[in-house]
Amino acid sequence: MDLGISKRVAMVAAASKGLGRACALSLAAEGCRVSICARNREELERARGEIEGLSTTGSEALAVVADVASEDDLDRWHRETVERFGPVDILVTNTGGPPVARFLNLTDGQWRAGVDSTLMNVVRLSRLVIPGMQGKRWGRIVHLTSFVAKQPVDDLTISSTLRAGICALTRTMANQVGPDNVTVNAVLMGHYLTDRQRQIAGVRVAERGITLEQYFAEAAALIPLRRMGDPKELGDTVAFLASERASYVTGVSLLVDGGLCRGSQ
Repeated sequence: MDLGISKRVAMVAAASKGLGRACALSLAAEGCRVSICARNREELERARGEIEGLSTTGSEALAVVADVASEDDLDRWHRETVERFGPVDILVTNTGGPPVARFLNLTDGQWRAGVDSTLMNVVRLSRLVIPGMQGKRWGRIVHLTSFVAKQPVDDLTISSTLRAGICALTRTMANQVGPDNVTVNAVLMGHYLTDRQRQIAGVRVAERGITLEQYFAEAAALIPLRRMGDPKELGDTVAFLASERASYVTGVSLLVDGGLCRGSQ
């Protein structure tokens, strides 16, 4: 299926590895010109090379070292993207998760850092790209978030709180920019084999005195599909939501979790 987004300009945050990288690769495979950011230059350049190596599309890629928690870095990344490719058509917001801890073990500083890295980057990036999308009367915004927005997890206190807020923000943004032919959706991922998942596993393994193999086997057993997700599956879902084919989908917080979240959708 042709998704109709060849030559569209896409920004994908925190895309040097994991789910952000998977989204950037899926968009590049559809012919998008992709701009990515991350803090680690070496990993970022490796991801850029992989994107440009998709020989079937000849995709162009821009890699900018930036911390999504920094307003100045986000401004600079957006400015360099527009200078290289033109106005942004597709935005994928993304960030690493805040600290893994229960409520009484969290400090004010950790809460403030979590707000900056998990919530405010979504606000700031959206605010940067929306005027250009309104001017072109075409835009796609996809927020990468988590199933904990719907099914909170005790030791992901900050994440559970802020990601529920991002779902509300997704709905309100969709209401406000829909008349400009801009769609806004969120993807709530479950368990994927990424560095973040391994970080969480390390904390829980230490608490319980089990092996990583035992932890991942138990985690998979709780998922109806009985396996962890492949990042490409998430990336392809995001590419669809960013496409012409999804032009009537907006304001949705879509679970892509293999059935992990057991509440009503």
